[in-house]
Amino acid sequence: MAQTMRRDIGEILVQGKVITQDQLAQAREKQSKAGGDLGSILTEEHGVTAHQILIATAALHNLRALDLDQNPPESSAVNIVPDHLARRLRVVPIKKMTSPQGEEMLIIAIADPSNIMAVDDVRAACRLKVQAMLAHPDKVDAAIARLYPEAPKDGDAPVPATTAQQDASMAAGFAEIGSMVSEYIPAGGTGIDDEQDTSEVVQGPIIRIAHSVIQQAVTAGASDIHVEPGVKNTRIRYRVDGVLHEVMTVPKYIHPPLSSRYKIMAEMNIAERRVPQDGRIGINFQNKDYDLRVSCLPTQFGEKIVMRILDKGNVMIGLNRLGFFPDVLAGMEKLYTQPNGMFLVTGPTGSGKSTTLYSVLNRINSVERNIMTVEDPIEYQLAGISQVQVNRKAGLSFSTALRSFMRQDPDIIMVGEIRDLETAELAIQASLTGHLVLSTLHTNDAPSSVTRMVDMGVEPFLVSATLIGSMAQRLSRRICSQCTEQYDAPAEELIPLGYKPQSENEMVQLSRGKGCEVCRNSGYKGRTGIHELMTVNEEIAELVTRRAPVSEIKHAARANGMKTLQEDGLRKVLAGVTTPEEIARVVFTGGH
Repeated sequence: MAQTMRRDIGEILVQGKVITQDQLAQAREKQSKAGGDLGSILTEEHGVTAHQILIATAALHNLRALDLDQNPPESSAVNIVPDHLARRLRVVPIKKMTSPQGEEMLIIAIADPSNIMAVDDVRAACRLKVQAMLAHPDKVDAAIARLYPEAPKDGDAPVPATTAQQDASMAAGFAEIGSMVSEYIPAGGTGIDDEQDTSEVVQGPIIRIAHSVIQQAVTAGASDIHVEPGVKNTRIRYRVDGVLHEVMTVPKYIHPPLSSRYKIMAEMNIAERRVPQDGRIGINFQNKDYDLRVSCLPTQFGEKIVMRILDKGNVMIGLNRLGFFPDVLAGMEKLYTQPNGMFLVTGPTGSGKSTTLYSVLNRINSVERNIMTVEDPIEYQLAGISQVQVNRKAGLSFSTALRSFMRQDPDIIMVGEIRDLETAELAIQASLTGHLVLSTLHTNDAPSSVTRMVDMGVEPFLVSATLIGSMAQRLSRRICSQCTEQYDAPAEELIPLGYKPQSENEMVQLSRGKGCEVCRNSGYKGRTGIHELMTVNEEIAELVTRRAPVSEIKHAARANGMKTLQEDGLRKVLAGVTTPEEIARVVFTGGH
């Protein structure tokens, strides 16, 4: 599908003389204050019709708009596209025709202009050239329901698939990928000469392999996909509940066209194979929107592709479901309800920092507050909050966005990550001038956030004046609730986690998962947070001002009630939430 143009529907509507520049400015001002969709605001405030919004949206993506009421689907086209494909991709086959070049072509209506997989999947399944047109999403859904009625289920509500059924579906999916691999026979047996070949015979299987790998990862509940070239094969791994699992290997000659396919989908430069690249892929699978953050890295045997899967509809799970003990949650609530100051969430990549901050923003979001965020990238869209995407090529960095925020009358500011001195100083300045600032840092524990800020070059007295609290966190796998069992273990096994046995032969009752079909015999299902919350009091602020070592700050924080990561993990082990092995895996316990 064509690349999105660097403008919005408002400018297109002005260009088409549907609205004036003043009306657009008014709508944008309302959007910046109250949030919401620009098209909806233009409809409510200035009488722009839904069809005019559709035409502008289509033009934004180099598509044509289609009114399904005026262009009903033809049966010859409907019979070509299977019902499961139409439902999954949210496409409506409209007409089968012959192009001016004499090729058979299928016209389809799509609901989501950013779903670049739709055209490719229909093309691969139907073996026809496909031209997409944009239709109103509600009309697309109604047409699919009318054209592809689902069989009755005896009045029963649909039953969610079990893990065993998901495994069977995945196994069938991987078998299907294997058959696609066998279809792809490159010239010379290497695949390199055929990378730029766009013919259906060559590219069809590769497109289907690329899409199936993503779809199977979503089905498995994976957070990341790793496509790793080796000497003889390419290994594909999924990260599920924080642990990587190898799911399949494909022949080495598949890798060059497969990596090129992912780079095309992520709008990367496929001709450049010597430097790392980053991109994004937006997909719709089973009527849910996902955002894939794609990283391409040149390695000894080819380009390694890693894709992080973000489920746009699964962010607001709530603070009460992130694994906080009541005392930690209460302490954090005292911090994020402060009128000003800076609250930091720390931890390594993939420890759930963004999810925690999004959940905090969702908790404190209200009509009375102007909340603004600057992120790289925007992982989830939050209604009623003004979110800014970093664009370094255009000169929009964390620091430049923060400067502009000060003129936008904010109450609460969220900075995706404090990476440098300039951003840190601006965040501190914002908190000094009466704003609550939330952000993340990469440190091992909560007290280290202080020294990290000072190491960046921030004056200690500024840190002590603004930092109200810091929380370190990790993600640990939860014991599967379906196969959990209790057992007696020697208390000495918990000593590395900080447990102090009362006697030499003391036994403690712990829990573990036996392994079942629900958890795929791993004993774990889902994840929970391990937290270390440090609230800054006068003693800690004084230590920060005089550049005290982190060990002293940590001692003072524990005296002020802070539970360390090890202690919080131990509490979750004793509560039967997770296992000692998991805490040892995700938390630094040696001598800290």
